[in-house]
Amino acid sequence: MASDSSFDIVSKVDKQEVSNALNQAQKEVAQRYDFRGVGAEIDFSGEKILIKANSDERALAVLDVFQSKLVKRGISLKSLDAGEPYASGKEYRIEVSIKEGIAQDDAKKISKIIREEGAKGVKATIQGDELRVTSKSRDDLQDVIALLKGKDLDVDLQFTNYR
Repeated sequence: MASDSSFDIVSKVDKQEVSNALNQAQKEVAQRYDFRGVGAEIDFSGEKILIKANSDERALAVLDVFQSKLVKRGISLKSLDAGEPYASGKEYRIEVSIKEGIAQDDAKKISKIIREEGAKGVKATIQGDELRVTSKSRDDLQDVIALLKGKDLDVDLQFTNYR
């Protein structure tokens, strides 16, 4: 086998599934008795998801509902970046953003793990917000995937373009 085999490590989120989870959370918040009269709502505003309620506990409860809907739709909570509740007038707000792509420092961390703990002929190259891992042996690439799945990283990883 003369040519190198490779795969890409990416961190992507299905926007349609996030939208569906948001719609389900909006319906549940509107229907649940414990959210009546507390001004609880969850909305999509541009790039961020905005959660509002009249107390920080209620805002966190709405966030919990949204997180449960994301998990049911197969979206990892590692790709969710939720801030702390903050007061805005008479209500409390939480800003939530969806993380996509692998940040430069996380990419360097993953690359270092592959260099130190992976097989000898495996190379990881950072390409923008993803990594390309190459090797002559497909078995070594399988071992790298298993190695990274076993690590507890702060990023939700997917492995694509396996050739």
